[in-house]
Amino acid sequence: MSVDLAFEGPDDLLPTVAQDAETGEVLMLAYVSPGAVERTRETGRAHYYSRSRDELWEKGATSGNVQRVEEVRVDCDADALLYLVRQEGGACHTGHESCFYRTIDGEEVGERVFDPDEVYG
Repeated sequence: MSVDLAFEGPDDLLPTVAQDAETGEVLMLAYVSPGAVERTRETGRAHYYSRSRDELWEKGATSGNVQRVEEVRVDCDADALLYLVRQEGGACHTGHESCFYRTIDGEEVGERVFDPDEVYG
């Protein structure tokens, strides 16, 4: 049995939280389209939809910091997803392990695990 996700149309996006399957750390929030969910399920690697680039993207395709999806969970309203992942390298394009690497006061509390200039040029 498969859950019918609450996409309102082919261009609708659902928020998706990526969480480290081992540690429970929240790594990032991104959006998925129906196509991104399909590619994730087909490949076992996290795919998202970039709102700024208006395109489907595979996490780590450029950086090598891929997310291997162990499980996809759906919230009670079927309008948000949780990807339980095995993260290779950092999840954040800033080079941090998690996108949630700073407090609201600007204090950096997360670890930088790679140099984004070296990865992205």
